[in-house]
Amino acid sequence: MFSPASQKMSEVRTLTGLVERYSPSGSEGAAVAWLTDRMRALGFTEAFLDGAGNAVGKIGAGPRQVILLGHIDTFPGEIPVRVEAGTLYGRGCVDAKGALACFVDAVAEVGAVEGWQFVVIGAVDEERNSEGARYIVDRYAPDFAILGEPNRWDRVALGYKGSAWAEVSIQRAMAHTASGEPTACEQAVDTWLAVKGFAEAFNQGKARAFDKVLTSLQSIESGADEFQQWARLRLAARLPLDISPQGWYQRMAEIAAPAQITPLGFPVPAWQCQKNTPLVRALLRGIRAQGGTPSFVYKTGTADLNIVAPVWGCPALVYGPGDSAYDHTPDEQISLDEYARAVQVLLVGLKTLVS
Repeated sequence: MFSPASQKMSEVRTLTGLVERYSPSGSEGAAVAWLTDRMRALGFTEAFLDGAGNAVGKIGAGPRQVILLGHIDTFPGEIPVRVEAGTLYGRGCVDAKGALACFVDAVAEVGAVEGWQFVVIGAVDEERNSEGARYIVDRYAPDFAILGEPNRWDRVALGYKGSAWAEVSIQRAMAHTASGEPTACEQAVDTWLAVKGFAEAFNQGKARAFDKVLTSLQSIESGADEFQQWARLRLAARLPLDISPQGWYQRMAEIAAPAQITPLGFPVPAWQCQKNTPLVRALLRGIRAQGGTPSFVYKTGTADLNIVAPVWGCPALVYGPGDSAYDHTPDEQISLDEYARAVQVLLVGLKTLVS
């Protein structure tokens, strides 16, 4: 760890303090404890650890509520934390402690506003099964929600694709190699090519990746004994708005028959936020106030937005500094100037929203 000495570094202490505390999914405790202490020091009305292990901070007690939901866990792989030429390096500085720290700093500066409550949540387990977001989804009913993911300081994300994982299992009776019968491995390959072919046909004429089915073969295993041979594929799909996870599994069952399809993990549908809302307009004003030309982005990944937005049913968007091209990479990094600018964007946006 390092000790920031300059005034510039003190202004981003929330970010550097979070990044200094390595917190891969399942090991978020030290970062959560530090962040709750930090929120208390910054004047939050209360800051605590909830039942899922999320870090929660609140300012104000009004009947109207804005939730700023980031995630405090990171992809595994610790990176030495350092600052070079105004750039912070370290695991999670982009994905997504940059956004979470930005939420904390901006809300602290806005302070209490009559009639409103700000709730900042650093959720655990987003990089795995989103246990933190699943815990809170039925415990809050905000008027507005801002989700934290890196999309650069001058962009607002309005959509994230759905996801669905599955295991495809194929079993066949053992046969002589001269029989001409397809092996389990050959059938597995044919199944993958059929799934890939369906996606390619579906994607014809669609310009945006957000509107396409994106498939990937994650693993393949095979084996045999004296009487049976088998093969297993693990497939992942990123889904557009017009294909639900259940619809995808049904289509896979048709494509892969007679193979067995087993859904894995927690499939989630795609989600697209409304564009013409007071929340979006407020963030655009914040970007313009910092001299930026705002734009919108629709992401090919999946986020906690997909879990909470359909339940909360309120205006929502995704915002956060940093270039997502550095997500999960060995040289994860964020510009401290960009971070500071994003805090100011959010500050103006929140003040506009609750004025």
